[in-house]
Amino acid sequence: MATLTLEELAEVLEPGQPVAGLDLGTKTIGLSVSDLGRRLATPRPVLKRVKFGIDAETLLAFAEKEKIAAFVIGLPMNMDGSAGPRVQATRAFVRSMGERTDIPFVYWDERLSTVAAERTLIEMDVSRKKRAERIDSAAASFILQGALDRLSALGRA
Repeated sequence: MATLTLEELAEVLEPGQPVAGLDLGTKTIGLSVSDLGRRLATPRPVLKRVKFGIDAETLLAFAEKEKIAAFVIGLPMNMDGSAGPRVQATRAFVRSMGERTDIPFVYWDERLSTVAAERTLIEMDVSRKKRAERIDSAAASFILQGALDRLSALGRA
């Protein structure tokens, strides 16, 4: 498995290959998937984290079922641009996944994605309880949508 930049991913993706977005949390993994045209990110049910081996198997089964060509994973940088413990944990997760799959990963700066997701859910009048259940997948959709928009811009350039 390789870690690619979004520009490198744009060069290797074939038409009709969907991409998944991941929001890696300590208790859950938020998921989203692009459509085949890679224009729209759609949230999927959150994966409850158990331990790495089980999490990896579940994620790879999801990828096989959805025919995922790449993962865009949120990189939780600090607001000042520095890397904290969550960035290290995300990079370690990707390194460990690299031992199990050839599906490439792309890091995407996820600053404020959870805030944006929460605001959207509030605007949609989603109850506090349901927001808690959906926030990680909504954040994964914001992460993936940003990457899809950039992929689209790269394709036009």
